[in-house]
Amino acid sequence: MLVIPAKAGIQYKTASAAEPALSVAERAVSCFLHTWLKYYGKGNLADKRDDEGRELAVAAAKIAIERNCTDITVLDLRGLSPATDYFVIATGASDRQRRTVIDEICVHAKKTGHTRFGQAGYEQGRWILADFVDVVIHVFDDEYRRYYDLEMLWGDAKRLTID
Repeated sequence: MLVIPAKAGIQYKTASAAEPALSVAERAVSCFLHTWLKYYGKGNLADKRDDEGRELAVAAAKIAIERNCTDITVLDLRGLSPATDYFVIATGASDRQRRTVIDEICVHAKKTGHTRFGQAGYEQGRWILADFVDVVIHVFDDEYRRYYDLEMLWGDAKRLTID
């Protein structure tokens, strides 16, 4: 069963408690179809898509700044990653701070029409990730940030300056 967003104008079947959960392959295809329909199905221009992703990335970085996160970096991955356009990477001092930052970013994203497709690490709190397809938010504790070193892994990416 594929789940296609209602915004696409296509009727789809929703899962019920009696039906099995989507397989990994079905989720991947569903995510791909949603992304494709979002960007190309309605004739939207690539520039508009880039602007929306950039705006969310900058807004997320500003929220992290307001919440006193440190070492905030926005990586422009367009042309480097087929999966996303921007990474926002920040370090939070405590589990509570990291969760608060992610919560506020998700509220802002929802208000501005962005759909969160996934989130991981919220319960553990050491590395919380929120995936908005165009933008992926990473809020780390200091130890995990140094260990995974995403900036080094994506060393060819341009860095955005936040005003």
